[in-house]
Amino acid sequence: MQHFDFVVIGSGPAGQRAAIQAAKFGKKVAIIERRETVGGVCLHTGTIPSKTLREAVLYLSGWEQRGLYGQDYRLKADLTIDDLKRRLAITISREVEVINHQLTRNGVTVIQGAANFTDAHHLIVTSNQGKTLALHADYLLIATGTHPVRPEGIPFDNSTVLDSDDILNVARLPRSMTVVGAGVIGIEYAAIFSAMDIEVTVIDGRDAILGFLDREIVDEFVHQMRERGVVMRLGEELAGISHDNGQVSTALKSGKRISSDIVLFAAGRTGSTNTLQLDKAGVPCDQRHLIKVNENFQTEVPHIYAAGDVIGFPSLASTSMEQGRLAACHAFGHPIVSRSESLPFGVYAVPEMSMVGITEQELTKKGIPYETGVARLRETARGQIMGLDQGMLKILVSLDDRRLLGVHILGEGATELIHIGQAVLSLGGTLDYFLTTVFNYPTLAEAYKVAALDAWNRLEK
Repeated sequence: MQHFDFVVIGSGPAGQRAAIQAAKFGKKVAIIERRETVGGVCLHTGTIPSKTLREAVLYLSGWEQRGLYGQDYRLKADLTIDDLKRRLAITISREVEVINHQLTRNGVTVIQGAANFTDAHHLIVTSNQGKTLALHADYLLIATGTHPVRPEGIPFDNSTVLDSDDILNVARLPRSMTVVGAGVIGIEYAAIFSAMDIEVTVIDGRDAILGFLDREIVDEFVHQMRERGVVMRLGEELAGISHDNGQVSTALKSGKRISSDIVLFAAGRTGSTNTLQLDKAGVPCDQRHLIKVNENFQTEVPHIYAAGDVIGFPSLASTSMEQGRLAACHAFGHPIVSRSESLPFGVYAVPEMSMVGITEQELTKKGIPYETGVARLRETARGQIMGLDQGMLKILVSLDDRRLLGVHILGEGATELIHIGQAVLSLGGTLDYFLTTVFNYPTLAEAYKVAALDAWNRLEK
């Protein structure tokens, strides 16, 4: 039996950061990964594949240049799934190399296999070849992530009816696509496939999508999606999916039927914990197989921690990294303060959406007086150079002390631009920072100054 100070189950963002942080404290650390290569869901089926697909589509389809050269502009007219997979394979291969190098140079032992608890301190790891290894750990972190929900009655066939893990395994690009579920994953893929001029229909039982984002930003995004032909069937419940004459027929309870080449079912994910035998360790999970933790990411068993998607919202790679690091710090007596109130959110649709801080609807609900400042990205010189005809940046500031309360962005580069607002928000900055700061010219970052001047004009009236 091998002994480790810290054992991490799962090598996604949370697991990687936790393992490396513990190793930097001089601890003996192991990370267990059931796949042949490290990286977890994030690298192999989740964040990295979808974002790589997005970049490949924007480049090869000529999407980013259509504002300058017209809607018929194409860099590659006969775009195929192989064109997209080629870039994905290169990205994943290089990222695996980077992760392996980071783990190796920090002395983290990587163990391939599926882990299950025998008690609160002991694990058995079974490799793909059937070999077993017994481990003892002083502290453990569960970072196994999630996998797509596959409800009974949905005829998944991995070719025409797919979940988000299988979507990149399609043999060829479809002419039409139905997306069931308008969460982050569903919306990202709907927007990406739409950018390839594929007919897309989105179905969701809710009347509004992405409720954690600012309403104005989401409304503008939905308007843009509809402008380019995406059909949004909101407030509609799924009745069933069937195959019909070479097409997939999606039936709604309202009586409508949508026929398409493929269906992406992206209505929910569940925790990847069902094989861990958590009951033997005394760690409970909920109906979605997610694990409840406290503010230090401890489960009900104090020396067992959990982080990343397996603990639920916000289920972002960025927050998962920080959660894993904070868990390792707490386990070994190095607690640090997290700035959880200023974590950024990013939705990598086409175009991107990103936010930090609080939304207008939340401010109104709490009765906090505020003012807004808005800039259109086309108002900046860099926006004109890039051919942007859409996109906006909105700041929310307090009427009491002019303090920045939130930043909400729609448009290309939104997930990068948001970090300026995040820094100001984290440091308690005010509207005056943007009014007095000189930004490089021409840049999209100038939109902060345009928005600030807009807010200042409203405040001075």
